[in-house]
Amino acid sequence: MSGVTRSALWLGLSFLYAPIFVLVAYSFNASNLVTVWGGFSIRWYAALFSDGPLIAAAWVSLQVAVFASLTATVLGTLAALALERHGRFRGRSLFTGLVYGPMVMPEVMIGLSLLLLFIGIGLDRGLVTIVIAHATFCTGFVAVVVAARLRGLDRSLEEAAADLGAGPFRVLTTVTLPLSLPRSRRGHSSPSRCHWMTS
Repeated sequence: MSGVTRSALWLGLSFLYAPIFVLVAYSFNASNLVTVWGGFSIRWYAALFSDGPLIAAAWVSLQVAVFASLTATVLGTLAALALERHGRFRGRSLFTGLVYGPMVMPEVMIGLSLLLLFIGIGLDRGLVTIVIAHATFCTGFVAVVVAARLRGLDRSLEEAAADLGAGPFRVLTTVTLPLSLPRSRRGHSSPSRCHWMTS
């Protein structure tokens, strides 16, 4: 790596991360003014942890992130398996659009559509509907990551397991899923990031 490239890399990283470090440093500022340093203090953290409604909201957000991530990981992995391991099937184009559509649609449109759906079927809005909405939005991101891994797997390993007498389910659980597990774990982090970006 040349000196110019290294300098550009450090400049880019500094541009991205320096504001975060400054923000963390100023969170210990005793002054009420953001631009004036009034000494070291943890008063703002004490105020944060004594704010009941804010802590309750953060707890709900954490619950949504966990449940939406798990749901999106399972559904996204299954969707990737269907698209990459079952070739052409009736309704494939529609299924592909349903999986990947939320990735390119505006979040406001998805949210409004889901809200109208929940109202139309009489489902009470709450934690469950929020999890459904976030999982719907994030499933496509997991499917993309896992599908890329499945595309790069050596199909001969699955074929060898089948030749040795393993059924489709056993091939899936003992060969396909373990080999795609690293990408599934990476895909699991995608819904969490999506959740925090859309919250």
